[in-house]
Amino acid sequence: MAKDIIIENVSIIGAGLAGLTLALALHQQSIPVTVYESRPAPLNIGGAVMLSPNALKILDALGVYNIIKAQGYNFDSVEYRNLAGKLTDTQEFGGIEKYGYRGLRIYRHVLIDELVAAVFRARIALEYGAKFSHIEKDEAQGVTFALADGRSISTSILVGADGIHSTVRKYLYPDLETTFIGMAGITAAVPTDQLKIPEGYHIPVTIVSPKGAFVIAPQKVDGSEVLIGKQMRLAPADREPGWDRAFVADKQSAIEFLQSGNEHFPEFVNNAVSHLEPSKVNKWPFFVVPKLDKWTSETCRVLILGDAAHAIPPSAGQGINQAFEDVYILALVLGQRKNIGNIADSLQFWQKYRQERVQKVLQLNQQIDHRRMPSDDSTVGERSGFKKEGFDLSWLYNPDFKKDVEDWVAIIASASLSEQQASKATS
Repeated sequence: MAKDIIIENVSIIGAGLAGLTLALALHQQSIPVTVYESRPAPLNIGGAVMLSPNALKILDALGVYNIIKAQGYNFDSVEYRNLAGKLTDTQEFGGIEKYGYRGLRIYRHVLIDELVAAVFRARIALEYGAKFSHIEKDEAQGVTFALADGRSISTSILVGADGIHSTVRKYLYPDLETTFIGMAGITAAVPTDQLKIPEGYHIPVTIVSPKGAFVIAPQKVDGSEVLIGKQMRLAPADREPGWDRAFVADKQSAIEFLQSGNEHFPEFVNNAVSHLEPSKVNKWPFFVVPKLDKWTSETCRVLILGDAAHAIPPSAGQGINQAFEDVYILALVLGQRKNIGNIADSLQFWQKYRQERVQKVLQLNQQIDHRRMPSDDSTVGERSGFKKEGFDLSWLYNPDFKKDVEDWVAIIASASLSEQQASKATS
C-alpha cells in the first residue's frame, strides 16, 4: 500500500468534458497536469447537454460558468403532461432561489471549446494526436505508460477519462464488457417554430401517454431550436460486435421511428416530426458499466472516472453532471495530500462518496423511464411492479462538496490524533 502522497504530476487520458474539467480542477489545487487526446482536434460529436446546479456549481468554482451561461438555454424545470395537456408532474432542473443556478442546456461543442480555452489560459499542457497504448509499469511511486507513437511517459497518477469504451479501464478490467440495457434514445433537432406550440405551453416538457412519451427541450440561447425525442425499446439479445455503430449510422430508421405512432399525441408533436433533416437526427443506445469494485489499480496510481467507471444512461440528464462531480471531488481529495498521507484511503473515500451518489442517480433514472416508456413495458411499465415516486432533488442539486471533503479530513485527523495518544499512553 502506498503511504506518502507524492504527486509530481498527473496525466489525463481523454480531452472530453471530464478530462478538461479535471485538468482545471487539479490546476486549481496546484497539481501539475498534462492531458493526452487521441483525436487531432477538440471533440465534437454534436448535440447538447443538460447541466444542473450540482455541475454548474463546479464550473463556477473553476471560473467557467459566467462564460457559458449566456451561450445556452437557461430553464428551471421539466414538466410532464398528459395527452390532454394536464400537468401531471414537475421535475426541477434548477432555480436561483432554491439552488443558486438555473438549469442550462448548451451545445457540447460550445462547452468543449470554452473548457479548452480555459485550459490554454491556465497554460495546462494539452496534446492532441496522442493516443494511449498501454501501461508499462504501475508501481507505488508512479506509473509509466506508452503512447501509440512509441513514447514512454512517467507520471505520478494516470487518470482514464476516456469514456464508456475506455482503453485505460482495460488495464484494470481486461475482460469487462459494457452492457446494453435494451433501450435507446431517438432524437432530432428542429426549429421551434415548426412545432406551432400553443401560446403559454411550457417547454421543456415530456408528454406522457400509455404508448410512450415524447420529449421536447429547447436549445440555442433564444430557444429557437428544440430537441425532440422518444425512447425505443430494443431486445437486449446477443448482438454482433459493432452492432451499435451500424444502428447509430442508420438515420432513416430513426426518422421512421420518430414519425410513426404519433396519432394520439397533440398536433404540435406531429408538426415536430413533419420534416426531419438526417444530419440532425441521432440514435443513442443506452449502455452501462457493471458496478465496479474498484476504480483504481492496486497501487492507486491508475484510476478511471466518468463514463469509464460508471456509464449512466441519459434519462435524468445526469451523465456529464456526475462526471463533473467525479473530477471535482477527486481534485479536492488530492488537494488534501499534505493532510492525508495515505493515497489508498483518499481514493477509497472518493470512490465511496461518488458511488453512493451515482446509485441514487440510477434510481432517479428508473423513475424517469417509468414516465417515458409505454405502460406495458416489462421493465418500468405499470405491470412491472415499479413504484412511481415524486421528485425530491435537493440531495442532488444542493451538495456542499468542499464541506464533505473537509469533514472527512477532520475525521481522519481526529482518528490519527487518537492513535498517537493511545500510543503514548502505552509506551
